[in-house]
Order: sequence, then C-alpha cells, then structure tokens
Amino acid sequence: MEKKRILITGAAGFLGSHLCDRFLAEGMYVIGMDNLITGDLKNIEHLRSSEYFEFIHHDITKYVDISGTLDFILHFASPASPIDYLKIPIQTLKVGALGTHNLLGLAKDKEARILVASTSEVYGDPLVHPQTEEYYGNVSPVGPRGVYDEAKRFMESITMAYHRFHGVDTRIARIFNTYGPRMRLNDGRVIPAFIGQALRGEDLTVFGDGSQTRSFCFVNDQIEGIYKLLMSTYHEPVNIGNPTEISIKDFAEEIIKLTGTDQKIVYKPLPTDDPLQRRPDITKAREVLEWEPKTSRTEGMKITYDYFKNLPEAELYKKEHRDFRSHTKG
Repeated sequence: MEKKRILITGAAGFLGSHLCDRFLAEGMYVIGMDNLITGDLKNIEHLRSSEYFEFIHHDITKYVDISGTLDFILHFASPASPIDYLKIPIQTLKVGALGTHNLLGLAKDKEARILVASTSEVYGDPLVHPQTEEYYGNVSPVGPRGVYDEAKRFMESITMAYHRFHGVDTRIARIFNTYGPRMRLNDGRVIPAFIGQALRGEDLTVFGDGSQTRSFCFVNDQIEGIYKLLMSTYHEPVNIGNPTEISIKDFAEEIIKLTGTDQKIVYKPLPTDDPLQRRPDITKAREVLEWEPKTSRTEGMKITYDYFKNLPEAELYKKEHRDFRSHTKG
C-alpha cells in the first residue's frame, strides 16, 4: 500500500519538527518545508537519513509546487514569538496572507486536506474568560502585535472562504501557549526566557505586576490534539491548549523552585497590547476530538528544563543574531 504524503511547512521550527516526527511515526511520507528565518535544521537533523522524509528550503510566500500526489498539508510556517514577529512584521503578514493563499491553492489543486495553525492571539486581550471559539476577540489591528494577530485572523478567514467557496477540506487549530524540547532558548517567550535567565544566574524578568495569566500546554499533548483535529471531520476553529491557568508571577516562582536557584524577580513595564488573561475553553476539543491534555505542568516542565540544561553552554549565552533585513523588503 502506498504511503500517504503530507507537506509540513515550518518543519524546522518547534512545533513543525515535532509534527514531522509524529507523522513519520504514523507511517506517512513527510515533506518538510521551511525558509529557515526562525527554524533551525538541527531540529530535523535526526530525520535526514529517513527515506520517507525530504526537506525543501523554500519561502511559501512564493509559489509552492509539490510534485506527485499530496494527501495532507499542515501550515505551520510563521514566526510565533514576539521577538520574531516584531523584527519581521512584513514577513509575518505575508506568510499569514500570501503563504496561506498559496497553500490553500495547492490543497485545492491536489485535493488535499489542509490544517492551518492559528493561535490564541486571535482573541487579543480578551474581554471573555476563558476564551471559547465563538468569541470574536479584542484585537488592535494597528498595534505592534497586530502584524501577528491580524495575519492569523486573515488566515482563518481565507481558509473558511476556500472551504465554503471551493470545497477545500480544511481544519483550523487555535493553538495556545505550548512548550517543550526544541524551543529556542532566546526566542523571547516566557518559558525559555525564564529558564535561560535561571541557568545564567540572572534575575527573572516579569513584565507588568505579574498578575497576567497564561495556560501552558506540553508539546506532546499539543501534537496529539493537532493530529486528532486533522483526522476529524470538523471544519470550524478548535482551541488546542491546556486550561490550567497560572499567573506569570507565580510561574516565575515555580521556575526558581524547579531550577533550585536563588534569583529574585524583577519587574519591567508591560508591553503594548500584552494580553492580561489567557485560558482556553476546550469543551469543543473534548466533545469533537475526545482530546484533552494529559501532561501536568510539573512533569512537562521537568522534561523541558532537562532539555535546556543539557544544551551546550555556548547556546545558553548566544544572542539572536539573525539578519532579518533581506526578508522584510516588499
């Protein structure tokens, strides 16, 4: 029997690389695609020897062509951390708009099922708590975070348009904060930022008064939710995340306890449009997908901390030196 073929964009990124692992384990032929703006080939180096995996270095905002049949597409090509999308705002908008358009056209041509990776950021700084899929959000389209938030909101709109107008078989995953091995240590997100500071013996930086909340989902649970959504028959957006909520201040204290360090917490001004609450209502995921996270934060954070602790020392002190200029023109 011929293997199913799946295209995974953003394949060298955090979630993309774990998805490559999962779908290879499911017996599929995996085509990974990434322009490596924020992705890293080391995340998929262990797959390069597999005869059922191929990697294509390509920017999906340009025309995307895949030879042969294609059964599935997972669209995970987008900067996902503020440090990235604030540096490359134009590229972030383009990958959400032009990139999604190109992949939906490919799905239509190949008669492939496509799942797009949306985000909890479509809810903005929510006025409804917890956030259900029916909530339309509270987003500033002209704020600094709007380049990411609105790119994802457009992604959802064009995906549903292709589903309704062209009959493309689509799925939309609204992904909440996810963590685990292969996150970039210096990408600016909460967990790697806190762990990196703790490992370097620095005080932990909390923005605002630390009362803002987040809900963290371990990567293995997230991948399982995405897999179940892809294999479902449900076309509307579905929240995939962990509903266990914690304040950033309390989480910083957990990190200090986990790492066995004696750092203090220092406070800095809250960034513009930073959400004050973030917690998914996963009723739909439970009912439609029969999915909910299984990994406790204690268990997941130990695995994640061990991963970061065992990175080379040079990685711990490395700054982000990516040259984004060539990607922001146009």
